[in-house]
Amino acid sequence: MKVLLVNGSPNKEGCTYTALCEIAGALNKNGIESEIFHIGTSPISGCMACGSCFKSGKCAVNDCVNDFAAMTKTADGFIFGSPVHFASASGGLTSFMDRVFFSNMRGVFRGKPAAAIVSCRRGGATASFDQLNKYFSISQMPIVTSQYWNMVHGHTPEDVRKDLEGLQTMRTLGNNMAWLLKCIKAGKESGIELPELEERVITNFIR
Repeated sequence: MKVLLVNGSPNKEGCTYTALCEIAGALNKNGIESEIFHIGTSPISGCMACGSCFKSGKCAVNDCVNDFAAMTKTADGFIFGSPVHFASASGGLTSFMDRVFFSNMRGVFRGKPAAAIVSCRRGGATASFDQLNKYFSISQMPIVTSQYWNMVHGHTPEDVRKDLEGLQTMRTLGNNMAWLLKCIKAGKESGIELPELEERVITNFIR
C-alpha cells in the first residue's frame, strides 16, 4: 500500500516538507510506502473549465497536474500539505488541486482516504485546513483525522521541529492513515465492496 504526500509549498524542503516527513516516518513504521510529490515553483494554471479532461482523462494543460494524476491510480491514500498564505492554501496548490480533482471526477479518488495538513507561522491555519478538506468531502473520500487539527507552527523548519505537539499530531495522523488503509484492505479481502452508485442527479437552483 502506498500514500502520496503532496508538498504544496514553493519551498521544496521547508516547513510543510518537514511536517510531511514526520507523517512519512509514521507510515513507513506501519509498513506503508510513501512518496512526497513536490508541485515545484513553475506557474500552475488554474482550471480553464474547457472540459477536455472528460474526454481524454487528463488535463489539457500538460504540467505537474498530469504527472500527479497518473500516479493517483496506483495510490491508496493521499495527504496534501500547504503553507498558509493569507489565511488560505498556497495559490499554486489551490490551482493544482482544482485541476487534479476536476480531471479525476471519474471516480479515481472515491473510497481512498485523504487528509490535509497546513503549516503557518502564526494564524490562518484553520481556514486553510477547512479549505483543503472540501476537496475530499465532495469526492467521496474518507477524511483521516488526528488528535488535533492537522497543523504545525514555525517560520523555519527548525521552528517546526520545536513544535512538539504539532509533530505528534503529524505522527498520529500517519498512524491513523495506516490503520484505516489496513482496515479497508481487510474489508476488500473479505468481500466488502464500495456502495453501489446511483445515477448522478444535478439540480440547478436558478430556473
